[in-house]
Amino acid sequence: MARHSDPWQDPSAKRWVRQVLEGMAAKMAHSAVVCSVVPDGDGDVKFWVELGASIMMDKPIIAVVLGDRAIPTKLEAIADEIVRCPEGVNPAASEDVAQAVARIMERL
Repeated sequence: MARHSDPWQDPSAKRWVRQVLEGMAAKMAHSAVVCSVVPDGDGDVKFWVELGASIMMDKPIIAVVLGDRAIPTKLEAIADEIVRCPEGVNPAASEDVAQAVARIMERL
């Protein structure tokens, strides 16, 4: 019988988990709100991990959507704010994103 190894015991997986816990999750824990650009296409593991952590930490979520990308129904249901930015616009410089952050901060 073939022995299956646990992929989470792989040194590279352990390093990645440590980076997520000590880096991303630690920074997110000290943030009042999470603002993420919704990826286009089939997926983005970094976005998935950040979104899951945002939900589990009960952080307000601003989903920034570029252009006319479709938004998954579940994401639309959980996002506190959804901001659409035209393609080519820097979401960090968008007045709409700033206004969404301000609305969330007023509610906190």
